[in-house]
Order: sequence, then C-alpha cells, then structure tokens
Amino acid sequence: MEGRGDMWENGDNLHPNCWEVIAWPMAVQDSTPLLLFYTLSFINFASIASTFAMDEELIQKINKLQDAFATVGQNNPVDLPQIAVIGSQSSGKSSVLENIVGKDFLPRGSGIVTRRPLILQLVNTSIPKGSSESEPVEYGEFLHLPGKKFTDFSEIRNEIVKDTELKTGKNAGISSLPINLAIYSPNVLTLTLVDLPGLTKVPVGDQPRDIERQIREMIMKYIDRPNAIILSVTAANTDLANSDGLKLAREVDPEGTRTIGVLTKVDLMDKGTDVIDILAGRVIPLKLGYVPVVNRGQKDIDNNKSISKALEYEKQFFLNHPAYSNKAQYCGTPFLSRKLSMILNHHIKATLPEIKSKVAMNLSKYEAELEQLGNPLDDQAGGTANTILSIITEFCNDFCMVLDGHSNDISSYELSGGARVSFVFHELYSNGIKSIDPLEHVKDSDIRTILYNSSGSSPALFVATSAFEVIVKKQIHRFEEPSLKCVNMVHDELVRIANQLLTRQKFKRFPQLKEQFYFVVTNFLKNSVFPTNKIVTDIVNMEQCYINTAHPDFVSGQKALNIVSEKMNPPKPMGADGRPLPNTRPSNSYERSLDQDMNLPKDNGFFGSFFQAKNKRPTIMDPPPSILKASGVLSEREQMETDVIKLLIQSYYNIVKRTMIDMIPKAIMLKLVQHTRDGLQKELLKELYNPESMGELMKESETTVQRRQECKRMIDALNKADQVLNTV
Repeated sequence: MEGRGDMWENGDNLHPNCWEVIAWPMAVQDSTPLLLFYTLSFINFASIASTFAMDEELIQKINKLQDAFATVGQNNPVDLPQIAVIGSQSSGKSSVLENIVGKDFLPRGSGIVTRRPLILQLVNTSIPKGSSESEPVEYGEFLHLPGKKFTDFSEIRNEIVKDTELKTGKNAGISSLPINLAIYSPNVLTLTLVDLPGLTKVPVGDQPRDIERQIREMIMKYIDRPNAIILSVTAANTDLANSDGLKLAREVDPEGTRTIGVLTKVDLMDKGTDVIDILAGRVIPLKLGYVPVVNRGQKDIDNNKSISKALEYEKQFFLNHPAYSNKAQYCGTPFLSRKLSMILNHHIKATLPEIKSKVAMNLSKYEAELEQLGNPLDDQAGGTANTILSIITEFCNDFCMVLDGHSNDISSYELSGGARVSFVFHELYSNGIKSIDPLEHVKDSDIRTILYNSSGSSPALFVATSAFEVIVKKQIHRFEEPSLKCVNMVHDELVRIANQLLTRQKFKRFPQLKEQFYFVVTNFLKNSVFPTNKIVTDIVNMEQCYINTAHPDFVSGQKALNIVSEKMNPPKPMGADGRPLPNTRPSNSYERSLDQDMNLPKDNGFFGSFFQAKNKRPTIMDPPPSILKASGVLSEREQMETDVIKLLIQSYYNIVKRTMIDMIPKAIMLKLVQHTRDGLQKELLKELYNPESMGELMKESETTVQRRQECKRMIDALNKADQVLNTV
C-alpha cells in the first residue's frame, strides 16, 4: 500500500470504471501512521451512467423475484441476494434506514419495535414529464395491498404497525412472516434491504421468556444464507468488541467477507475520540469495511427535525470534524447508500447464474411432485371410479412384480420382496429341518423297551421292524411345527410387501382407501393361511402314515446289521508273524453247565435289566413290580439291536427331511403365494369397487390438499421468477 497515499488527496487518479471494494491508505499530517480505510473506490458516475442504469435494473429484477417468492414465506427454495440489517435495539438501525430513504416512516417506541422482517425495496424513479398531483413522485406500496399507493409516509408507519399486530397480536411477540414494502422515489438509489428485529437479551413486559432465542433464530435464517450481505449496525460510543450484531455476523461470516459495518452516533462520542482505528481495520477488520454515519437523536425526533436537515447536519459534521474532514466523501448516509447499491449489484451479477439454475431445478422438482399428487377428482366424469380401478390394478401388478423381483425399486441395501420369501424357504426352513436330530429325546433304554414291547409274548429272533416304525413315526411328527412356522413367515413377508406398497404417494393421498386396502389384503392373506396349513399338515401326516422301507435311498435291515456288527466286532489286530492275536477275553459259550442254566443267571436273564433294584434281588416267584422300566446296562444283543434301530431311523429320517425341504415350499407357493397372485385383484374389486362407498374411500387427506396448494404456489412463484430471469 506504500506510495499510494496521494490517491486520498486526488480522487482523479482513480480509474473511472472501478467498482470493486478495495482498501485505500491515507497520508495524515504530523507524521501520523498510515491509516487503512476499507471503502469503495471513487466512482465517476457521469462516465458509467448507462452501466449504473443496467445495474439498477438488476436490483429491480431481484425485487420482483422477492415479490414472487413472498407467497411462500420462509420456504423460499432460492437464496436471493439481499442485504440483511442487524443490530441491537439501541444501535440506531431504524434511523439508518430512514436516512437512506429520506423519509420518516418506521415505527418507533420502547422495547422491540420491529417485530417482523421488513423487506424494504427502494426503487429509483425519474420524475415523469408533465407529472401532476395524481401521479405521485414519492410513494410506497405494500405487497399485501397491491395497487394502493401510500403518499403519506406516516400512513406507511401505521400500516406496518397494523399488519404486524394482525400476525403477532398487540403483545411484544415476533413473527418470521415478512412485510414487503416498496418505496419509489427519485431521491433513493435502487436497493433492497431486510430490516430484522433488534437483538435483545432480557424480556420486558409481556414479551415471551425466550424472546432472545426467537430473535436470534430469525436473524440466523437470513444471515446464514451464503447470498446474504450483512449490514451490522453498531453505536460508535460503545465498545465494538461487545457489538451484538458483529458477534452474530462472525458466527456465519468468520472471515468478514460479506459483512459491512455501520457506525452510528459518531457525533455522541467523547470529545477527543473518534473511530479512525475501527475504520483502519485495527479493531475488528471487515473486508467490506465500515461507514460512519450521524443520525437524528431522540431529541431531534421529538422536535420533529426533518431528515433533510439531519442529512445536512451529518454532511457538515464530517466536513468540519478534524478526524474525518480529509475523507468526508467516504462518510455519511449518501456514501453508505452508494456503497450498498454497488456491492449488491456486484453480488447479484456474481450469483445470477446460480439463481437461474436453482429456479429451473426447483421448478422441475415441484412440477414432478404436483404430478405425483394428482389433480382433484372429478366425480361427474367418472374420475373416482377410474382412479380406484387404476389403483387396484397398479397395486396388484406391483405386488406380483415385487414377488418376481421385477420391481423398479430393487434395493442394493437389503433383501426385499420375493427374495425374502426365498430366504425363508432355502435358509430358515431348510436349515431348520436339517438341524432336527432324529434321535433327540430318544434314549437307548426307550428303544430297548419298545423292542421288547413290540415282540409281544415271544422274544424276537431278529430285530423287530415294528419298533423302528413306532419310533420313526413319532419323530416325523416333529416336522409339523417348523413347517407351520414356515407358513406364518411367508404370510408375514407377503404382508410386508403389501405394507411397503401402501406407503406410496397414492395411498397417502387417500387415507381411507389405504386403510381399507390394508384390511382387505391382510384379511385375504389370513384366510389363505388356513388351507395352506391344511396341506402342510397333510404332507407331514402322509409321511407319518406310510413308512416306505423300500425307498431306494433307505438302508436295508441286513446292511444295517452288518454295519453295526462290524462296529461292535472290529477286525482283530495282527501279530508280528501275520497271525491274529489270541483273544484275551475267555469265551463263556460253554461255561455254564446244564444245572447252572436252571439257576438265576448272572446277567439277570432276558429281561434282567427290568428287574434291577437298588439293594434287593427278587426271590423265587415274587410277583413283578407294577411298573417295569429298563434300568440296567444293555447286554451285547440289546446294544446291537438298539444300534440297528438307530441306524434305520437316521437313514429314513434323512429321506423324509429331503421330502419336507422340497414339498413344503411347493405347497406354500401353491396355496398361499400363487393363490394371492391369482385372487387378490378379484378380492379387492369385490370389496372396494362399490359405488356407494367410493366417495368416502377416495376422500383426499388434508395433508395432500395442503401440499398440492403449496406446490401450486411454489410453481407459480418459480414460473414468475423464471419469466423475470429470462428478461435479464
């Protein structure tokens, strides 16, 4: 910055078309250090009149965009460039705005006066030739009162108060619904400002207890937008570090790239003090700089001092003050207005392509949503009957497509639709059947008891097949429970598919229809479960009824006997000479003599294991106990027979497992899934396609009606915005 101090002394050295915000040094007498002012360059308006007129048109286009989006309130989808004015209650925000306008028009009083955002659109108008009293030169118009021109600015103040109280009541509450006011005057620069409620900390009177939070949240909605320029108003006779406005601005704009500082009450500072250090950026630097202004005090307002006189006083103050006289042209309200207008113009030019893109994108989005919401039904044209028929047909087609895996909404995140049914069959049911142990809850002693009972009064010479059948039939019955559970799982999956389809927009539109759809579909599926359970139970009973020992995969009795025999009598180990080693266990084949055969056998005889008591041996001809249970160790013969029965059970059980895994899913598909595919549409038509109840079923929800209206308002606003942007 060195070597450019003469620029402050000679404005003619500045480039006439320089628009950007820059930092200017100023050489001060008496060896005062260089001071750095952040300000706009000097503009030669005569040489850029046409360009400035084009820029004014740009701001007017933004004003039209704001008017277009005023009907959608805070839901504006497009971030428009605007200047948001923030500051504490006593900072002088209202006075700054009135000085910019040149009129006394804002409400005044104690406490919170600005209780709703005021979107202030200033439009520069040239004085028309041959103007008459019927053609006011300066006037205001409210968006909520189109066509009504307010030439008396005190009436503008009254209307602001009236419309504010209409939305917030007469207490000190606030509302985020903005008031749009346009002021047309040849004495203003084209500019758009948003006056926000002043920051406060302590509720006064009947203000809400959380008034500070409410105001803060409202302000943040405006200044947090990237396209918002923040005009932070701070009283110069207070500590800048404690400025509420700057503190809030720093939260959303930490680098100070889109914040402008306005220092009010400069004339009220203590004698010998000034704001030179703040303007030089030594305290809290802002890239858009600070502008000092002088406003009317409360005494001036009470004495009805006009704003024109206040502006003249401000001009003389800066011209005559020793600290500011050198650069008085960069101080005061007129310079602030020019600076704001130029910054806003520059900002609009930079963001215009983005605004066009967002308008086009949101227009397509809301048009698609409106199409999805549909038009209101026309009963006279048979619209209700056609709509319900279309919904039933589409629902059934989508149901089948989801089952077949042909849906357009195939998920890459999780299994859905028919894939979940397949998972039930081939994972849950299949693995569940395979995990059933055929010998679970079957003890060797139980098998032995059945063997004896099935032999009757004559001990069997061979393994009794009846014992095998008795046991295997009991075990086959265990397949019934998991098979019926599989039916319920598939039923739940079909209900799940129906619920997913019922979440679509068409059913949100007609809540009564959705409720009846759910009732009919779930009732139909529930009724379909009974015949499905019947056929599943029949399949299990079929397997239980006839034991096919001639099945090619079933191990024969002789083969089972050989396997068990080989297991019990493994080959003898061979000696070093290649001969089998002698049996170390002596044979007892001939140990017993003829007399000994009449004695009580050592192993307690054929049924010996049924008579073992703890400490008592039965005497000769004692009657048998009332209950005979096997309790001893199995004999060699009993062990062999038991092992043979177990082997036969396992072999046949595996055959039945394969049958269950194959047949049960087929039965469920036939009686439940396919039955639903074939009969659901017929059932829906029978229950819902009824002219008497059709009107009630097709009654739209309040949410749908409200959302359709919102979409129409948004589309209307976006279309207007698009038309405005097409003229740029």
